[in-house]
Amino acid sequence: MATERSLAALLRSLQSTSSFEDASGLLPTATSFLSILGNPLNLSLLASQLLSAPALWNHPVDLHACRKILSVFNTAAIAVLQNDTTEEAQIPHGRNRKIEREAWVKAVVEGADDNSPRWRHMLLLGGILLGFEGQNRQGLPWHIRTKLESALATAAQLALEELIPDAGVDGYCITMVLNYTFELLSDMERSKINYDLLLPVIIRSTYLSPEGLEGGYFLGAVDKDVVEAPGKKFRWSANSATFGYVSAVGSRPLVSALGPLSRLASHAVENARDPKLVAQTVDYLADFVRTLMVQWRQNKLSEVDVAEEAEFLDAESLKTTIPALWKVLRNCLYSVVIVLRAVLGRTINDPALAAGSSAPFLSMQALHILRNLYFISSRTGQNASSQQNFVFLAAIDILSQYPDLAENFLRSIKPADLGQIPAHPVERCLDLFFLNAAEHFPLVLSPEANEELLLSAAFPYLAAGANSLLLEIFEAAHSLVLVVFAIPHNADLAAKHLPFYIENLFAVFPENLSARQFRLAFKTVIQVTAPPSPLANSQPLLPSILLEVVRDRALHASTTPIALTAQNSSTPDLGNLPPLSPQAVLILALVDSLSFLRVDDLKEWLPLTAELINVIPDRAMRQACVDRFWEALSGGEMDVDRAHCCVAWWSTHGGRELLLFGAEPAPTGPDDDNGPYMSGAVGGVAPENKL
Repeated sequence: MATERSLAALLRSLQSTSSFEDASGLLPTATSFLSILGNPLNLSLLASQLLSAPALWNHPVDLHACRKILSVFNTAAIAVLQNDTTEEAQIPHGRNRKIEREAWVKAVVEGADDNSPRWRHMLLLGGILLGFEGQNRQGLPWHIRTKLESALATAAQLALEELIPDAGVDGYCITMVLNYTFELLSDMERSKINYDLLLPVIIRSTYLSPEGLEGGYFLGAVDKDVVEAPGKKFRWSANSATFGYVSAVGSRPLVSALGPLSRLASHAVENARDPKLVAQTVDYLADFVRTLMVQWRQNKLSEVDVAEEAEFLDAESLKTTIPALWKVLRNCLYSVVIVLRAVLGRTINDPALAAGSSAPFLSMQALHILRNLYFISSRTGQNASSQQNFVFLAAIDILSQYPDLAENFLRSIKPADLGQIPAHPVERCLDLFFLNAAEHFPLVLSPEANEELLLSAAFPYLAAGANSLLLEIFEAAHSLVLVVFAIPHNADLAAKHLPFYIENLFAVFPENLSARQFRLAFKTVIQVTAPPSPLANSQPLLPSILLEVVRDRALHASTTPIALTAQNSSTPDLGNLPPLSPQAVLILALVDSLSFLRVDDLKEWLPLTAELINVIPDRAMRQACVDRFWEALSGGEMDVDRAHCCVAWWSTHGGRELLLFGAEPAPTGPDDDNGPYMSGAVGGVAPENKL
């Protein structure tokens, strides 16, 4: 009787309490009652009241309140499961009246009645399913679990059908419960859900709602509390209201579970029947990331380049507030990318979306979205996410099939002031995206477009390598220029701009350009000017001229090892090489280029290269060049004709002696004769075999 009296008092309180704050204090008691009551009618009554009590629901409700109700049923189910594992359940109030687990589930589910809407039924059904089956607990018999899954899927479908167009907390609640329980549903139950109805609800709830990411506007609030600290540094205090606000955004039910939620959205994209809903999803994402980008651009923190943060941000901001903000932003990035991956996958496989009236425009939108998120992804690195790489490359591959649209896209994202380097870090970040994206399009663009759009955007950065803030853009600009030069139909363009590029290449090395980058760039230039490139037909002497320039510079270059910071500005040099001087790097660049020369030119440059190697005074550097020269000759880089030329030069034309002993006395005996040989060459003759 004591239990019934206590239950009656609880129910009266739920009916009479005037605010949710007061009613929420009764939820722990309700949880306890759900786990100990033995009368099925009382269980159903209490469950029904938790879904319909005026104190809980007759006022605006947010997702935190919904999650508390979900937690009541979840915790009660876990308690019932734990009680059943003991030999005798210890029930307070002096009475043991244990109810079978199957009967308990049935009684509680009976509480999902007509007194409450369908979306609240999902809180009850989802809470029970999570309590018994979450975290691999396997607490229900198979037939009960199957019925519970079916009831949850049916409730979700009915709730979606009852939603009004501009759904509020009901739509958010459906999204939250499905996000928590989707992995527990079988494929058959998942197939019962109408994804045409679910997809817009998930996307709006996650990215545009006040219970989600607020359409990106949460980022704009940060600027108010970013103030100047002593030492002319920015400070964003951990005690500020805006940091508390951003932390609250990150802890919201939909945002804190953004990873699983984006996978649910991705599943909805893949299974929606109406292709127009996929395009609508991309529109929603585009609006969200555009707002996010604008809000960041207007923030004082965006004025600080990544490389300058230690100089212009105070210690508290660097340690506490800034990392917390970037964690939320990275989650936004990965979430959007996961959904876009599903969109691009659907575009490739769905005939309706793969049509020319849809596919290129979806691809352009996807690239615009990645561009607006580039202020985040540029911090994580280009290869940090395989899904991001897939979205980027798939969108480019699709758009490349439509050259006119590809050119229009590049014109829409080109730097605002071609020929100039912008001062703001965000604008430079957008320029970096343009250079990285444009690198994939020269083959489908006309020479005029390549020159007007791509080269004009890249040239300002070619001489900017000394600026530590521009190293990545500097490399991207070099890469883009080399790609443009390498396209066969750009031969005239390459001939026009190669002198400027070569002059710039020598001007920035070694101070602004690493040894690896210089060698790669020069080798690519030689490859562009050598057969079978069309440029080799109009200017056949150009490779030899360029090699002569390198040779002349190597003869007069410094023999002092390059400083480590310049030699390894971004990535390590190729191979395990000792510290190299500018002279050694120039010679290595010449060696790297030998495999592209005509046979007649190769006959001329093999001895010249060997003589040049022997000019190096440092023995370790010289040996590194000898090893690389030997690798170029015998490592498979040459084709058949060039390899035959190398064998003849090495074995019968004095190449071995010139390379190995050009700067030292020739060996005087068999003990000194230990140099490398071409395959099939004859070494020294043993004394006992001499005549």
